[in-house]
Amino acid sequence: MRIALGQFNAVVGDLSGNAEKMRSMYAEALRSNVDLLIFPELAVCGYPPEDLLHKKHFLQHNLFTVKKLAADCPKGTIIAGFADSYENDCYNSAAILQNGAISKIYRKVLLPNYGVFDERRYFQAGTEPLVIGIAGLSVAVTICADVWDIDWLADFLKDAGRIQMVLNISASPFYMGKTKQRQAILSRCAKEFNCAVSYCNLVGGQDEIVFDGRSMFADSSGKIVACAKAFDEDLLIADVTATDKGVRVEPATAQAPQPSDLIDEVYQGLVLGTRDYVRKNGFTKVLLGLSGGVDSSVTAAIAVAALGAENVVGITMPSEFNSPETIADAKKVARNLGIEFLNIPIGPTLAQFDEALKAAPGWGSKGVAYENLQARIRGSILMSLSNSIGSLVLTSGNKSETAVGYATLYGDTAGGFAVIKDVPKTFVYKLAKHINKIAGRQIIPASVITRVPSAELRPGQKDSDTLPEYDLLDKILKGYVEEDKSAQQLIESGLPQDVVHKVIRMVDRNEYKRRQSPPGVKITPKAFGKDRRLPITNRYSSCEDAS
Repeated sequence: MRIALGQFNAVVGDLSGNAEKMRSMYAEALRSNVDLLIFPELAVCGYPPEDLLHKKHFLQHNLFTVKKLAADCPKGTIIAGFADSYENDCYNSAAILQNGAISKIYRKVLLPNYGVFDERRYFQAGTEPLVIGIAGLSVAVTICADVWDIDWLADFLKDAGRIQMVLNISASPFYMGKTKQRQAILSRCAKEFNCAVSYCNLVGGQDEIVFDGRSMFADSSGKIVACAKAFDEDLLIADVTATDKGVRVEPATAQAPQPSDLIDEVYQGLVLGTRDYVRKNGFTKVLLGLSGGVDSSVTAAIAVAALGAENVVGITMPSEFNSPETIADAKKVARNLGIEFLNIPIGPTLAQFDEALKAAPGWGSKGVAYENLQARIRGSILMSLSNSIGSLVLTSGNKSETAVGYATLYGDTAGGFAVIKDVPKTFVYKLAKHINKIAGRQIIPASVITRVPSAELRPGQKDSDTLPEYDLLDKILKGYVEEDKSAQQLIESGLPQDVVHKVIRMVDRNEYKRRQSPPGVKITPKAFGKDRRLPITNRYSSCEDAS
């Protein structure tokens, strides 16, 4: 049997547009004599549709779109994910399309309800397995999480007879290290059932989530024999043949090059997430503040890779506290990237604000409030230009700063999309070096990478005046935020007690800032936002000893 995995970039809510992409892939598959064409989980409506699923007309539109797709694509067999209304309940379903109609429907059983997943809020769990015969092969249909618990799946399919292929449609979000996890799961599934596995994953950005594609085939030995493109649409085709000893899978299309390393795949994920957020929300151009620091330089480089230099505007907004070196570096980055560059000094505006605020008791021209005023003036300039020219503002705060609230609300948090929101500061430096490496030249000047980090809001300021060194800070944040470790556990791992307690207090009391910040691309196992939801009003302290 010849099988094609049609991973494509679905847009949530664009049912007709998604179906048109599916029809196009269907036409391509027919030219390659494909017997079975597989599309991802919720391919018809996009993933995750969230509270659109509470609208009855949305579910009706799903069914109408699937039926029309079946009528337009009558040859062979198609399997496509859609949101299904059945007996007044909503299901995450796979439609089997044959002979111009829906022949069968499989309803997802294991509904994840952690991190970015809220499936139990929206869907009822299916109860019945579905095994279908296609071109002489016995095929078990599953959806995403159904194959992540192999012991459960073996019990679920125990009465299904000999299975020669497990088919899985998925919308599995990307984060660092996810690929190896998936491959291990699919390999174990193939070995457990002594069958082939065909896995079709979604690709594209949806708000803060990025789907990386990388659909794949495994043979019955558990070997991953073919893998589709990463972070791009692809039609992966393979021939699957049952033998006396197992199931053989032979790729019929060329293998796509994969990201060369962890840094490269994070870079590609950030580029795709930025491109899709901007374009799917109707923007063509973006603008951002270029300070001459590493965060804004990396953000600008990602924006150019995502949208093209002609669609990115960099703006430097110096004050008396910005050094000539950082101002010069901002200009160099803009020139190296080939983007439009504006210089709008904030000194005169700052002086006018300062003079006006002197009428208020307690105002002074020094201190945190004065520093934050500079950031808020810059945020106002960016948002005003955004309104004027219709461009989306990108913010450049990283995960380390976001975690501890080292950002000015309505200042450097002002914007529409936070490109590196989930990237720890130490990893930002790795991205900067990677950007230079793939360009074969210094896009980001060496001075930007080696300079001591500073917000430059007062004379001689360094980030380390307020924060621990980033190497230490990121270790603490990884343990506390991503791994949910207590202060005691972090201290027992060898981290200094006073710094651990300080960082935890900073993280806890700045939840209100994160709640008001723009979305950004998820690249770690636990990002701020849907992955981590804590009450703003909250007196629990992880520094307290439970005993």
